[in-house]
Amino acid sequence: MTVATPAGSVPAEPEPEPGPRPELDALLTELAEGERRWAATPLDARIALLGRVHAAVAAEAENWVRTASRIKLLPEGSPLTGEEWMSGPYALLTSLDALARSLRAVAAGRSPLDGARFGRAPGGRVTVPVLPLGARDRLLLNGFTAEVWMPPGTDEETMRRQAGLGALRPERTTGVGLVLGAGNITSIAPLDVLYELVAHNRVVVLKLNPVLGGLEPVYRRALAPLVDFGVLRIVSGGGDVGGYLAHHPGVAHVHITGSLATHDLVAFGPGEEGRARKAAGTPLLAKPMTSELGGVSPVIVVPGEWSEADLRYQVEHIATQRLHNSGHNCIASQLVLVSADWPQREAFLDLLRTALRRLPARPAWYPGSAERLAAAAAHPGAEWQGAEGTRLLLDLGDGGGDVSPATTEYFAPVLGVLTLPGTGADFLDRAVGTANRDLAGTLGANVLADPATLRRLGPAFDRALAALRYGTIAVNAWTALGFLTATAPWGAFPGHTVDDAQSGIGVVHNALLIDGPERTVVRGPFRPFPRSVAGGEWALFPKPPWFVTARSAALTGRRLTRFAAEPSWARLPGVFAAAYRA
Repeated sequence: MTVATPAGSVPAEPEPEPGPRPELDALLTELAEGERRWAATPLDARIALLGRVHAAVAAEAENWVRTASRIKLLPEGSPLTGEEWMSGPYALLTSLDALARSLRAVAAGRSPLDGARFGRAPGGRVTVPVLPLGARDRLLLNGFTAEVWMPPGTDEETMRRQAGLGALRPERTTGVGLVLGAGNITSIAPLDVLYELVAHNRVVVLKLNPVLGGLEPVYRRALAPLVDFGVLRIVSGGGDVGGYLAHHPGVAHVHITGSLATHDLVAFGPGEEGRARKAAGTPLLAKPMTSELGGVSPVIVVPGEWSEADLRYQVEHIATQRLHNSGHNCIASQLVLVSADWPQREAFLDLLRTALRRLPARPAWYPGSAERLAAAAAHPGAEWQGAEGTRLLLDLGDGGGDVSPATTEYFAPVLGVLTLPGTGADFLDRAVGTANRDLAGTLGANVLADPATLRRLGPAFDRALAALRYGTIAVNAWTALGFLTATAPWGAFPGHTVDDAQSGIGVVHNALLIDGPERTVVRGPFRPFPRSVAGGEWALFPKPPWFVTARSAALTGRRLTRFAAEPSWARLPGVFAAAYRA
């Protein structure tokens, strides 16, 4: 299944402009020298360098969030600025800390997975927990867990021995890598830079997406230790710059976060010639390429007996998965799969419509959003929610008509609903088959099921998860928590190729430096505290601060970032006080 992208959705990277670009050639010459320096840099010095970056990011956090909020047209003081704290400097700070811990383990002759409690998943898969990994995790994300599932046939000893990736042989560098940065979430480009440096031993030229060009001064200050050390160069400009660098002989590898259309433009070139190259499997780009490309993410709603409070909470949960960052997320949920035989289906859908109408208005700020919304509005099941032109619900019925929302990533506030027959394991298996077969991409899938239903399903539930071919699966949580968990690998389900990239190739983040993961499985409480405990779930987590309805999200995000910058038990009460005001 391929991802169709509406016209005008993303800035494209064309073929390289003819003729020399001496300023870019000079940067690559500097990075060639930087690679030699990186090869000679022992792990203890790399750990110290990450520490200096951590301090620089912490110092720049306020400017970072202020600038990002301005780009995204968020008013000063809006609770929605909490998104920019948590998906910006907070995400980068926690990754720097986790990568440094892994490097310290390798430097001491240990594996980043030493002490891990391995488990088992269906199909003979070995699993390893990546959240929580300590008392602070257990307190900050009480009730949430994440584990990595390995492909069948991988054993614990191999996992332990190979964890560390490039840090196991730091002297073996792999050239200069080009990172084509994302234009939506502000931590993505810096996180990709870190992974190139640490996991792959590649020095980096980072080409910024023009949409986030206003953050260039922030990035330069936050990442100054890497620039000063000679292992990073940052450039801006249009597609001609990205194209020139991608095809430059001084660049050994390309990593892109963006759309499948942009990936294919870089890999195969534009127009009919590019499409012919793709069909023939003969890329124009003659070098390795990794990617994270989004897709159409499902929410599978397993029918059960939900209270009115459960219904209201979960429709806010789904609305958040679509409307966070105005819907401009590669991992935004786009299609809700619901049972035709669920007695509460109509009540659920009525409340979902109400939530979409009543949520605070916010601008769809990403280029091309208006055109993508207009394209979606042509669907026969389209219903404007709130002011016309702001957000859409698409009723696909039983899938017998226009199912383009299953194959088109709108990258805008558009949410579809598909109705399937069945209850219990029958519905779940049918929904898993539909997601695998009919939906574009394999980046992330979400499953909502109440505790009583999970108990009734028993082992059949994990077997269904094993059959769901997605890089991150979230149970009673949003897959974005997998993105935010520094120790969790992030990327598409493995097996894609350059000529059939779907949601991408390879993983990033992955601060435990696990070799060859298959997927991450995140689990959370079905209800927030205190209803969680009353319903039999031992989870003390309130309404999550990433919910678009969280009133204290900005304060919580700011305090979480300060805690990540300078961890201290004394800071935790302030974090909790803000979070419980959500």
